[in-house]
Amino acid sequence: MKSNSIDTVPGTFLPPALSRSGPALLVVALLAVLYHGIAVKLVADWYELPDFSHGFLIPFFAAYLLWDNRRELQDTAIAPSWAGVWLVVLGLFVLLLGVFGADLFLQRTSFVLLVAGLVWTLLGRAMLGRVKFVLFVLLLAIPLPTILFNQITFPLQLLASRLATTLLQVAQVPVLREGNVIQLPAMQLEVAEACSGIRSLMSLFTVAVIYGYFLERKTWRRVVLALASVPIAVAANGARIFGTGLCVQYWDPDKAMGFFHEFSGWLMFVISLGCLYLVHRAMELVAEKGRQPA
Repeated sequence: MKSNSIDTVPGTFLPPALSRSGPALLVVALLAVLYHGIAVKLVADWYELPDFSHGFLIPFFAAYLLWDNRRELQDTAIAPSWAGVWLVVLGLFVLLLGVFGADLFLQRTSFVLLVAGLVWTLLGRAMLGRVKFVLFVLLLAIPLPTILFNQITFPLQLLASRLATTLLQVAQVPVLREGNVIQLPAMQLEVAEACSGIRSLMSLFTVAVIYGYFLERKTWRRVVLALASVPIAVAANGARIFGTGLCVQYWDPDKAMGFFHEFSGWLMFVISLGCLYLVHRAMELVAEKGRQPA
């Protein structure tokens, strides 16, 4: 019966191609040649685009994940397979599409696809299963494409505007909203793209993934924590705009749009982290209550 597995050196888990470090170093060198320019532009985007500055955390977290799971990776039998070649081809095809189409998102995601294909081909499907979370984490470092980014930010602007307007009305502040513009007696507030909350949403989602990895062992709870970061970030941004509106109305418009607007961003992020902890604690309490005998 024919097999799609690559023959291995007898008495070892290593295939002939990986029995020496030369081929592995060659693969790394080829990846460096293909992606060094793409990587430099990605790091520049992390620095220049505040919405994706959390990208600086990702390489260190991914490296830690590999180190933290080093024993499991060492214990995983290496079983190279030609079945992974199609993923390598797909990664290269996506890279070509990104290069010729001048699409940075495709170029960057092709790296994750190509690495996944190389792991599957050279090390086996079991090893790919071991590192799938690391590959997912790498995707968090890639800025969203402009089309998708705009499709997300504008609805977030409107949602934050509606939430802030509702809170201001509850606080008995005369307010009129037109789209993403909030008209107060003292001045007009425009919830611009930078105030849509996408920055805090992306950052909080990334932090939630990291938080879940370190402090939670069950996969479904990690997923819940990551998903809970979305409404928490949206609510926190609405509360931030609400606070700005109160400061505009009852304090000083210049200070409200200056110091308070900047400081409240950090304050709301800290509060969001607290809310994330409360969600995690609530899940633990529910689990503990469920384990208690009736």
